[in-house]
Order: sequence, then structure tokens, then C-alpha cells
Amino acid sequence: MEEILKAVESVNSHINDLVWLKIGIFLLIGTGLFMTVITRFFQVAHISHWVKETIGSLFNKKSYSSSNGSVSQFQALCTTLAATIGVGNIAGVADAVVIGGPGAVFWMWVAAFFGMMTGYSENLLSVYFRRKNHDSEWSGGAMYYLKYGLGSIKCKSKLISSLFKKFGEILAILFALFCILASLGIGNMGQVDKIVANIEQALDIPALSSHVIYSSGGQSITLYSLSIGLVIMIAAGLIIIGGLKRIASFAEKIVPVIVILFISGSLVIILSKFDKIGDAFKAIFITAFNPSAIFGGACGYTISMVITSGIKRGVFSNEAGLGSSTIINSSSNVKEPVKQGMWNIFQIFIDTIIMCTITALTILTSGVYDLKAGAVAESGATGSTLVAAAFNRVLSVGNFDFGGIFVAVAILLFAFTTLIGWSHYGAKAFEFLFGTKYTVIYKIIFVATIALGAIMTSSIAWDISDTFNGLMMIPNLIGVILLSKTVIKVTKNYIDRKIKYKDIKPLLSYHADIQNELEAELYLEKQ
Repeated sequence: MEEILKAVESVNSHINDLVWLKIGIFLLIGTGLFMTVITRFFQVAHISHWVKETIGSLFNKKSYSSSNGSVSQFQALCTTLAATIGVGNIAGVADAVVIGGPGAVFWMWVAAFFGMMTGYSENLLSVYFRRKNHDSEWSGGAMYYLKYGLGSIKCKSKLISSLFKKFGEILAILFALFCILASLGIGNMGQVDKIVANIEQALDIPALSSHVIYSSGGQSITLYSLSIGLVIMIAAGLIIIGGLKRIASFAEKIVPVIVILFISGSLVIILSKFDKIGDAFKAIFITAFNPSAIFGGACGYTISMVITSGIKRGVFSNEAGLGSSTIINSSSNVKEPVKQGMWNIFQIFIDTIIMCTITALTILTSGVYDLKAGAVAESGATGSTLVAAAFNRVLSVGNFDFGGIFVAVAILLFAFTTLIGWSHYGAKAFEFLFGTKYTVIYKIIFVATIALGAIMTSSIAWDISDTFNGLMMIPNLIGVILLSKTVIKVTKNYIDRKIKYKDIKPLLSYHADIQNELEAELYLEKQ
């Protein structure tokens, strides 16, 4: 068993370095920068409009209404947040700070700023190229705009047009395959691993934790970890088997609650250390470009680690560029592709600019990270356990570590909702490859894999997640770049109609029948 795990770790390490360090980082930031420039900094230039159409529309009943085959815009937002606001916002941020120092947070912001337009573009495309499946549900996502979008590119040469079509089909299949694998990694095993680690640390039950089922190479599988995994597996299975409607209904109820609770708890920590907030922001900006002199000649490598860890964890948190959020957002009842793109700008803003910053400030102001020494001050604390230590410094009562319990519950809820959201992503990718009636096979595999996440080592679970993230990202971003003219065309059409008030025909779908149907619905709404 130990030799197999080492072999998996070695192979994954080589693939991870190739995907992220040599390709992914440059493709990710490059695409975000490119889409930002060609849309003329839409996320800034039209900030008042997208805020009005997202946050403002939360007071509109239409945002909460759904129909057969679709979910409401609020449900789509909550399900997307359920899949993104999770371990990445707690353990991911902490890992970024441990690996890259406070400066990694700056690069999470950079990834989020440009990621807003990557997320906007991919979600616009997902709605524009979506279709209805045999159950009359919307089916969309990167695999659909890769297949139908790239397949629609017309060139003077029929051969080149044919090559684009074939290229799009290949990328769509690769994306769907990587999405299924990623759903079992980032969306399943990685989440369960963190749930188990935090519950075991915060609430030890000696009768279970002392009972070792398997031990090798320093790793022990206890009855406690296996029991937690089985409980999660049963609870998740009851929701996942119910399909999209049950997942969306669960997400819209639980996500707002856990977001408010975690933000409130974090603000208690931060405000109790109010005098440290300035030092924390100073450390973030200074170490983003100028790491401590203790790194000496390794300074260049250190800067690289700061940037890489910040961007990777930023993507792990908000998923901009992965193409994953496009799957649920294309199921929204929204008619305007641009509006769904704006919802994704809002989602990334909440997920990274707000949530990740709050987690980072909790770590940097609490004292568990020594800003002067540029190192973790809490012995043995990494990832989410570092956040728990930060909470314990303020919220502990006597020998009772209330902070650790709070973070363990937050991780449980965040990671569980992430797991639920990703189950839908994988199911839709499976549907694209094998058909609607076979998705039950995927759901069974996904639920069964939950128990595996409870007994895997943390490093392997997270490293595999990183690799699958990158593998999903590559075909998706290639598609976004090649379809950038479509993004510009649909965005310009929307701006002309909604902001400049021109009386022109809306661009709602690539498919003529869907375009006519949605156009008729918009006309009736105006009457």
C-alpha cells in the first residue's frame, strides 16, 4: 500500500509541475488579463451596473423563482458558492500563507481581479451555448461551448473549419473527463480529508481514535476517521441522489447561514486585534514582492513560490478559469448570458476578495503567524489547524478550545456544501460523455469515494486536487480564448441594449430555437 501511494505521489508531482508551473499559471493570468482588456475592464467600468444586477436583484422576487428544468438565479449563486466557499477559503488560505508568506494573499487578489473576467466569460459562454437534455433540464458548461462553440467557428478554408470542430470535440471530452476526476479529488476526497482532520483535532473521542485499523509509513487509519467518513457518505448520498433540485434547495438554505456565521466569528478575532490590522496589510504588500532577507540567494525562487501558492490557492477558492462553475450556472433560469457572467463576477468577489481576505487577516492579526519572523508561530499548525489556532487564541474559555470547535464546524459545513456542489459538476460531465440515464453510476461512485477521502493522507489528497484543477483549466481556457469574439459580440449587444438603450435584437443563444423561445419570453415579460 505504501509503495503504491509513493508511486502515485511521484507521478502526480511531475504532472502537477508541468500543468501548473510551466503552463497553468501563465495561461490563467494571461487569459484573465486578455479578457479584461478586450472587454475594456468590464468588472471596473460597469461596476455599478453589475452590482445592481446581482446584489441589487436579490431584493427582486424573480431572482428566487425557478421553473421546470432550471434553478433560480439565487439557487445557482448559492450552489456555485457551495462548491467554492469551502476548504479553499480556510485551509487553502492558510496553506498559501504558510508556503508563500503573507504576500501570497496579494496574489490571491490579483488572481481574483483578473479571474472575474475569466469567470464572466466562461459563464456567458455556458449560457449562450447551453441545450436541454432528455429530462428537459438545461445542460451546459465548458464541454458544451467547447464542442458547439469551437465547432461553430467558420473559416474560408473548409479544412480549417473542420479541424476547429474536431479540436472542439476533443477538448470537450478532455474537459468532461478531467471534471469527473477533479470532482473526486478537489470536490470529494480533498474536502472529506479536511473535515476528518479538524473534527479529530477539535473533538477527540479516545474510544474511536485509539482503535487503529491500519498503520503504515507513519499514517494511521483509525476507527474514528472511518466512522466520520461513513457518516458524511450517508448524509451526502441522501442529497446527491435527489438530483439538482435537491442540491440547489439545500445550498440556498445552508450557504447564507454559514457565510454569515464564519464572517461574524472572524470579525470578532480581527476586531479584538484591531491594532494589528495595519501590520497585516503592510506584510501582505511588502512580502508580495520583497520576501524577508533570510531567504538570501533563494529570493527569486521565494517570490516564485509566493506568486504560485497565492494564485493556485486563489483558483482553488473561487474556481475562476476551471470551467466548473459554468455547469451549475448554465442551469439558471436567467435568459441573458451577460447577466449570468455578472453573477460570477459577484461570486468571485464574495469568495476571494471578502472571504479569503477575512481568513488571512484572522491568521495574521491573531499572532499564530509571526509577522516579524515571517514564519508560523504556532508549533505544528498548518492549513485549517492554523485557523483553528487563531480562533483559540481569542475564543478559548479556560481549557475549552471553543475556537477549534467553531472552525471544525465551519470546515464541516463549508466542505460538505462544496462536496455537494461538485457532485453535480461531475454528474453533468458524466452525462455529457455517457448520457442522462447513466449518471446514477457516477453518483454511486462519487458517494462511495467519500469514505476513501477519510483515510487518505492530506498531502496526496490535496496534490491530486491541484493537478486535476490544472488539467480542467487548460482545455477550458483554450476555449475561452478562441471564443473571445463571441464574448465581445454578446457583451457589446447587452451594453448597447441595457446601458445605451438601443433598440436592437438581443443575443441570447447560439441555437436558433432556444434564441426564439427566450426572445418570446422576454417580450412577454415586458408586456
